Amino acid sequence: MPTLADSPFLAAARGEKPSHTPVWFMRQAGRSLPEYRAAREGVAMLESCMTPELIVEITLQPVRRYGVDAAIFFSDIVLPLKAVGVDLDIKPGVGPVVADPVETLADVAAIPDLTPDDVPFITRAVQELVGELGATPLIGFAGAPFTVASYLVEGGPSKEHARTKAMMFGAPDVWDALMAKIGGIAAAFLEVQVAAGASAIQLFDSWAGALTPRDYREFVMPHSAAVLDRVGRLGVPRIHFGVGTGSLLPLMGEAGADVVGVDWRMPLDQAVPLVGDRAVQGNLDPTLVFAPTEVMTARAAEVIEAGRSARGHIFNLGHGVIPSTDPDQLARLTEFVQGYPIG
Repeated sequence: MPTLADSPFLAAARGEKPSHTPVWFMRQAGRSLPEYRAAREGVAMLESCMTPELIVEITLQPVRRYGVDAAIFFSDIVLPLKAVGVDLDIKPGVGPVVADPVETLADVAAIPDLTPDDVPFITRAVQELVGELGATPLIGFAGAPFTVASYLVEGGPSKEHARTKAMMFGAPDVWDALMAKIGGIAAAFLEVQVAAGASAIQLFDSWAGALTPRDYREFVMPHSAAVLDRVGRLGVPRIHFGVGTGSLLPLMGEAGADVVGVDWRMPLDQAVPLVGDRAVQGNLDPTLVFAPTEVMTARAAEVIEAGRSARGHIFNLGHGVIPSTDPDQLARLTEFVQGYPIG
């Protein structure tokens, strides 16, 4: 009977040879699944992220349907802030909205640190999931400091990140304090998940692509590195993913990840030399699942072949599953990747 020790996902993440190319999908826990929409009906996003029964059910749904090689913990990047008392909500069609944006050192100091007592529902959900998943590893989840900081400073989603960068450049003392605060919360949130049984973690930096390499190195990288360093002491593989981060890949690898996620804009064979001696994750364009199956699988084969030059390769989309995706097409993609000759 297979065990976690036999996991192709964990083998690839550690740079070992897996039995097949492992595959999972960002935002696989929900988004396009009718069973997800049924489970969430009438339940607000943050409420669902704080209800153990829903967390467990939604996390398991794509594993049941697709047979993917890893489960991703169902949560949201602002959930830890909500758990420590920040006044925020996720508004449908908008995203996270913060009632009182952070502007001063006093605002930063008012944000409590996160402890396991703030998130007992996370511990319970992870423990239940690990029992249900058996030989399938659970990936823990947290938002990276820059992305979460941007929500707090802007008060919600932003395309320009103008207020965020204004603080970064014009009030570096406030910025540094805020990033250290959020980094500590993210690390503690991940530690809770690993302590409860998660086998790996992914740090999501959704907005890091808005930065130049110089600014990323100076203002962001030390804080992401601190999170990854703390989690690294727990001995689990760490994945670091950002959107639009082709120019930042060397730095994101340098920040300490075991696996660097690559979005679809950067050809994987070009990304591999940039990340150092690390595994890569990715990176099929999420829209290719809308193409004819033979087109999708031909492109998937190219991604798998490109990944062979890396220390390890975990197949994924180059960003999250698009909500209107046909689940049957993702099932075909999973079957194709898992059946592709390992070489």
